[in-house]
Amino acid sequence: MALDQDVVVTGVGVVSPIGIGKEAFWTALGEGRSGIRTLPYFSAPGMRVPFGGEVPDFDPKQYVRPRKSLKVMSRDIQLAFAAADMACADAGLRQGPLDPERMGVVLGADMMPCDLDELLGTYRGCLVEGRFDFRRWGQAFPAELFPLWMLKYLPNMPACHIGIAQDARGHNNTVTLGEVSTLSAICEAARVLGRGQADVMIAGGVGAKIHHAFWARHQVLGYSQHDSNPSAACRPFDAQRDGVVYGEGAGVLILESRRHAEQRQARILARLLGFAAAFEPCQNGQPCQGLAIRRATMGALKAAKLATADIGYVIAHGASTLPDDRVEAQALCATFGDVPVTAPKSYFGHLGAAAGALEAVLGVLAFEHELIPPTLNYEYPDPQCPINVIHGQPLRLGQPNVLILSHSPNGQAVALVLGGVE
Repeated sequence: MALDQDVVVTGVGVVSPIGIGKEAFWTALGEGRSGIRTLPYFSAPGMRVPFGGEVPDFDPKQYVRPRKSLKVMSRDIQLAFAAADMACADAGLRQGPLDPERMGVVLGADMMPCDLDELLGTYRGCLVEGRFDFRRWGQAFPAELFPLWMLKYLPNMPACHIGIAQDARGHNNTVTLGEVSTLSAICEAARVLGRGQADVMIAGGVGAKIHHAFWARHQVLGYSQHDSNPSAACRPFDAQRDGVVYGEGAGVLILESRRHAEQRQARILARLLGFAAAFEPCQNGQPCQGLAIRRATMGALKAAKLATADIGYVIAHGASTLPDDRVEAQALCATFGDVPVTAPKSYFGHLGAAAGALEAVLGVLAFEHELIPPTLNYEYPDPQCPINVIHGQPLRLGQPNVLILSHSPNGQAVALVLGGVE
């Protein structure tokens, strides 16, 4: 979609397995430091010791206000709240008067599994002589659980808490579309600005896949087996990749109309030039063929009024799975040829609904530093992934335009184009 008015990025916030805050995040990228590690305290009988991209040393009390709100905040909400708080501070939104009715929030989010300890009392209330009696659930559930328990795990709650804390009284929405949630949320926020319905939008996404429920499910559904060296497990486009590695984190951008940003003398970090979405039905459980990826990337270029040669590099989805990486690489090759490609999930894993959140922050920061971080663990090129993967060393930024891509196994694809400061 082409925008009716210029939309710019004026602030970023990030909570990630490789660092909290944009400085720590970029330093880890520059040093090639992985955030994927063994998580022994998540192990359970009969399961391998899991590993993933956990956010270390995260203290929500440093960010959440009022403090009592923590009672109704799951891990996802806390991560998103912190990222949004940092993004608003980075954009200088608190330094001058803003019309709260002209500021909104759009967040990408997904299913939020609850802490298992919270359900222990309920399960115990349903046990009869050591066996679970389903007929007791209706009474045990409300009797044992905190009355506001459900508010901790609704996908729309991160956007709600952020809106309250930042006094953003305008458009408030949540996009729940799996792996394309975050980029879809950023696109929706840009549409709101493009329609003239807001001056400032807080946009991004959050995902927290570090949970027993995900370990149990994905140990039989394509999780990487590289448990002897977790930091080398996520290997996008590498011939020895063997499955996804999950993580947690949140990334938030502050989007503004250029007119509003210039009026308040804000520092402009990047420009949102165009975006597009597409869908490809996948038949009989077979992998998609990349048609949606091609249409989304070409549509974003058309909306941005750019040619493929104008793109300095692509931030790929790069989930490190055998079929998806192959399909994505071949679609990118068909569209862009030999354009440089980087796959940041190699640093922090797949964040589910927040896929695209940390990638978008990376794209903005790359303009400032004029460097493109390499893909980690790319050692053995896969002939079925015929793309120019940046690896080994950072690449000096050439053309100041980046295309960011997210796609899902269900056939959805979203691409957006960011440009550097003019």
